[in-house]
Amino acid sequence: MPVISERAKELKRRRLRKKKYQKFKDLLSKNPSAEQKQRIIDKLRKMTPGAEQLIKDWGLA
Repeated sequence: MPVISERAKELKRRRLRKKKYQKFKDLLSKNPSAEQKQRIIDKLRKMTPGAEQLIKDWGLA
């Protein structure tokens, strides 16, 4: 069984995070309700420590 290096693990996490960000942006472009926006904000906060900056940049705050 091959061993994955820490660098490879981090790259995999980054790629997944990038895909999730794109999914959230797509949802936000469809004029979601306030409840849906709050759900996205909560998920962003759980996903990354830099979530507050993303929320501000995306105009959710």
